[in-house]
Amino acid sequence: MQTRVCRLYGQDDLRIETEATPDPVGDEVLVRVGAGGVCGSDMHYYFEGGIGQIRVRQPIILGHEAAGTVVALGPDASGLTVGQKVAINPSHPCGSCSYCQKNLQQHCLNMKFFGSAMPMPHIQGAFRDLVNVRQDQCLAVGDHTDIGAAACAEPLAVCLHAVARAGDLTGKKVLITGAGPIGTLCAAAAKAAGASEIVVTDLQDFALDVARKMGATRTINIAKAADELTPYEQDKGQFDVCLECSAAPAALRTAIGTLRPQGILVQVGVAGEMPVPFNPLVAKEITITGTFRFHTEFAQAVAMIDSGAIDVTPIITQTFALETAKEAFDIARDRSKSVKVQLSFAG
Repeated sequence: MQTRVCRLYGQDDLRIETEATPDPVGDEVLVRVGAGGVCGSDMHYYFEGGIGQIRVRQPIILGHEAAGTVVALGPDASGLTVGQKVAINPSHPCGSCSYCQKNLQQHCLNMKFFGSAMPMPHIQGAFRDLVNVRQDQCLAVGDHTDIGAAACAEPLAVCLHAVARAGDLTGKKVLITGAGPIGTLCAAAAKAAGASEIVVTDLQDFALDVARKMGATRTINIAKAADELTPYEQDKGQFDVCLECSAAPAALRTAIGTLRPQGILVQVGVAGEMPVPFNPLVAKEITITGTFRFHTEFAQAVAMIDSGAIDVTPIITQTFALETAKEAFDIARDRSKSVKVQLSFAG
C-alpha cells in the first residue's frame, strides 16, 4: 500500500513524499495514523537541523506523538483487532541492556525512539498515513476517544514522569514555569496528583489561558506582572515543588527564589547550559532533579485520556492537513497563537 510521509532532509528542507508500506510481519501492527502532534524536537530538527550535538545526518520521517486505527495484523500479533483505535508508544527499549534490567528503560542503551536523529541510522517516525508498529507499542483506546486526544498520550506521559520525580504532590503548592504543551500538561498532571495550588507562569496570555483550562489555579504573565511572584519569595519561599518547563535562566532563578527550604526543582525543559545561582540553592537545601521521557507512564497516560480523568483537548489549538505541514511548523513556533499543533492524516 502507498503512504504519504513527512520527511526531513535537513534544515528547512521538509518534503511530503509517497512510498510503499510493507505488510506487517511478526508481531507488527499496521496502523493508519489519524493524528500526530508537532513536538519541540521536531521543530528543532526542522528549523535548526538538529538539537545541540544531535544533527540530522540522513533523511528522517519526523513525528513521535501519534494515534490511529489498526488496519492489519502481522501473523504473530494478538490482543488487537482491525478497526481498533490505538495510541502509539514511540519508545522501544531493548529490554536487555543494563538500564532495562534495572527498570530504567527510558535510559536504554539501545533505544529506538520514533523520529529520533540520535542514532545512525536514524529511527523513522510516525508522520505518515500508514506505519508498522510492534503490537506492544499499540495501546487501545475506546471508540469514544478522539484520535487527536489519543495522540497526546506521549507528551502527557512525559509530564506524568516529571511529576513522579517530584514525589507525592498531595496538598502541595506547585510552580510551573512555562506554559507550552509540556507545562500545560504538567498542570493537569499536578492537579491529578493532588496538588492544592498550581501557579503557572509564561510570557504569553494565549498559553496561560490554556493552562487555566488544564488545572492552573493561578497564572502570571511575567512579561506584564512579574511582581506578582514576589510574595512567593517571602519566608524563604512558598512553593514545595517547581516543574521548570521553559529552560530559561530567568525561570530557573525564579524557581530557586520561590521554592521553600528543602523544596524540589524538577528540570523538565532542555536548552543546553544555564547559569545556576548556587548560593540560594545550597542555603535552602533545594533538590534539583532531572526528568527524561517515560516508561510505565505511557500506559497511565492512555488510561487517563481514555477514561476522561484528564481532558487534553484544550491544548490542541490547531490541526493542519499533512500536505500543509510547513505551515503547521510555522504556527507551532508562534507561541502567541498556539500550544499544541497537530497534523491530520485523513486523506
